[in-house]
Amino acid sequence: MLNIFARASVSRVTDPIGAWLLARGLTPNAVTVVGTVGAVASALWFIPRGQLFVGCALVTFFVLLDLIDGAMARAQGPTRFGAVLDATCDRIADGALFAALTWYAFDTGNRWTAAAGFICLVASQVISYVKARADASGLNADGGLAERAERFIVALLGAGVQGLGVPYLLDISLWLLAAMTVVTVLQRVFAVAKSAREAA
Repeated sequence: MLNIFARASVSRVTDPIGAWLLARGLTPNAVTVVGTVGAVASALWFIPRGQLFVGCALVTFFVLLDLIDGAMARAQGPTRFGAVLDATCDRIADGALFAALTWYAFDTGNRWTAAAGFICLVASQVISYVKARADASGLNADGGLAERAERFIVALLGAGVQGLGVPYLLDISLWLLAAMTVVTVLQRVFAVAKSAREAA
């Protein structure tokens, strides 16, 4: 949903930054890799240790680089390898965040919240896979309740604010997100079915 409503506004901020970085010799692929390594390391080091706010703040910073590499790719001209690398790194960062949150929940004895984290981990990968497979088949699977931006906002806000001392926000955010991601999987499957009928 945020892709629809916020893309133009975000681009007005990120496009000049992307052009500035390109002028200094950086490449979109380098920014993609740095952002992914930073997000994965921050998630897996800080969050399982209970440093939720620091971990979420750092993951947020590195995930925002994904907006910058997109702006750089638009300015330079996207490549097929760059698109595959970006999508692959997105999946790695997604998996690391939800794995870290699930790990933390298990470590603190909160198995129900860990179960919600596991649902989010699996469903977020399936959401992306359905779109990729649909695109490869010439079908449409765009949209949905919880795309990548929404997933990160809900998860990082819930965990980060709990890290500041507000109880139960991680539990609430992960169960809310578990429901949203399952709904999104269904929305995308139905969108593919509709697209296939229209193409027939």
